[in-house]
Amino acid sequence: MKDLLSFIVKNIVTKPEAVLIDEQIKEGSVNLLLTVDPSDMGIIIGKGGQTIRAIRKLLTVRAIAENLRINLQLSEPPVAPVEAPE
Repeated sequence: MKDLLSFIVKNIVTKPEAVLIDEQIKEGSVNLLLTVDPSDMGIIIGKGGQTIRAIRKLLTVRAIAENLRINLQLSEPPVAPVEAPE
């Protein structure tokens, strides 16, 4: 699952080196946490959430074939605080 998600996302975003995927496998289910560069969030979500919905559907098709349940969450990386000039 992680490989499929990585392939899809890295071919969509502008900064593929910033893509991080955390995979947790439990009894019959897979939880994926996707982290991308803040500038790529809009690309991953898409207009009206269409892109992230399509990615979830692709993962669901593969999960059904493997008799698993899948959960994909999109997370923003922590942004470094910007110091105000004095």
